[in-house]
Amino acid sequence: MTGFDLTLLAHDNLGSTIYQKLCEALMKGAFKPGDRLRIRDLAERLGTSVTPVRDAILRLVQDQALVLRSPRDIRVPMLTRAVYLEIRDIRVNLEGLAAERAAQQATPAQVRALDQLLARNEEAIRADDTPLATELNQMFHFALADIADMPVLRDILRRLWLQMGPLIADVYGGAGRTMIDHHYPLMDAIRRHDGPAAARAIQADILLASGPILERIDAADARSLAS
Repeated sequence: MTGFDLTLLAHDNLGSTIYQKLCEALMKGAFKPGDRLRIRDLAERLGTSVTPVRDAILRLVQDQALVLRSPRDIRVPMLTRAVYLEIRDIRVNLEGLAAERAAQQATPAQVRALDQLLARNEEAIRADDTPLATELNQMFHFALADIADMPVLRDILRRLWLQMGPLIADVYGGAGRTMIDHHYPLMDAIRRHDGPAAARAIQADILLASGPILERIDAADARSLAS
C-alpha cells in the first residue's frame, strides 16, 4: 500500500467517514490488486476501534471493491479480463457523455482548473511520483463529470473506479505518458466547446490505456495458471 493519508478527522458518523476514506484510497490507487487489508492495522492507523473499520470493509465487499476470502483474509481483487472489458465499455460511453457535456458548458475558470491538473500530472510523471500521478489522473476524469453537472453519472463512475482504481494504479507508472496523451486533444476540444470531439478524445484515452491494463491482467492470469 502506498502512502495514502488515512488520518481520520472527528465525525459523528464514524463508519461512513472510514468508508469514504477507504473509497478514496482505492480509487486513487493506494491499494494494489492482491493487497491484503488487515482490519486491526487499519483501525490503528485511523485511530479508531475495529468495529467501524469492519463495517466499512463489509460495505466495500458489497461494492465488489474488496474480496472477503475469510474473516482474516480480505484482499483487493485482480479484475478478470471479462469484468475489466465490461467496465471499460461502460466508461467509454459514460465518460464520453460527460466529456461532451463538459465541453459544451465549461467556464474559463473550469478550463484553467483542468489545465492545472494536467500540468501537475506531467510534473508527477517526470518526477516518477506514481501515486500522485495516479491521483491526479483520477481527479481529471472526475472533474469532467463535475463540470458536466451530472451527479448521477459521477456516482456511477465512482463505483466503477472503486473496482478499477487499484488496477490503473498498478500499471500507471510503467505505462508512462500513454495514460494522459489523449488529455491534450480533449483539452483542445473543451476550449473550442466541441462536444463530439471531446467525447472522441476521452474515449480514445480510455481505449488506449486499456492496452497495458489488459497486459497486466493477462500476466496475472498466466502466473496463476503456472502456480
